[in-house]
Amino acid sequence: MNLFRLLGDLSHLASIFILLRKIQVSRSCRGISFKTQALYVGVFVARYLDLFTGDFVSLYNTVMKLFFIGSSGYILYLMKMRYKPTNDPSIDTFRLEYLLGPCAVLALILNYKFTVIEILWAFSIYLEAVAILPQLFMLQRTGEAEAITTHYLAALGAYRGLYIPNWIYRYFTEGSVDPIAVVAGLVQTALYLDFFYIYFTRVLQGQKFELPA
Repeated sequence: MNLFRLLGDLSHLASIFILLRKIQVSRSCRGISFKTQALYVGVFVARYLDLFTGDFVSLYNTVMKLFFIGSSGYILYLMKMRYKPTNDPSIDTFRLEYLLGPCAVLALILNYKFTVIEILWAFSIYLEAVAILPQLFMLQRTGEAEAITTHYLAALGAYRGLYIPNWIYRYFTEGSVDPIAVVAGLVQTALYLDFFYIYFTRVLQGQKFELPA
């Protein structure tokens, strides 16, 4: 594992801890898209089925997989059960079929091997690339967000952004490249560009996150 991969993983972990802190301290899931969080549960479950097939890579790898599945499921529990009154579905209206359908078709067509595990892995990569869209759509509808919510999104975006130099490093040092993961990762990073512009020019300057009128 290289430094970029490690920093990416740490950023991903940070995003989850920030989100959990936001929900538990404020006792509210206001401003958080339930649909995006549900998609992430689907991403992790589909991707990490190898936990049950005996394909052990390392203790680090296994612990991280279990953490992502467990934490994403716990976030859904908090949003759907404990803090359900603070979850407003009237503004979380992105149509998930617009994401699930195309990702499923892509996974069936573009995969490395036509097996259940490989198709689900490809599906998870494509789905993760666009899973943030319901959250970004919610931001667009409300036009604003709490600072801690923007920090969560920034850490989540940084996680994928840091994987880009990781892929470059691996290409030059190992001669390996994963075209499915790279293309999907570039798409995912591109979706954050507008958000990062406002985050760096407003939130990090001590101003409230607000979309231009």
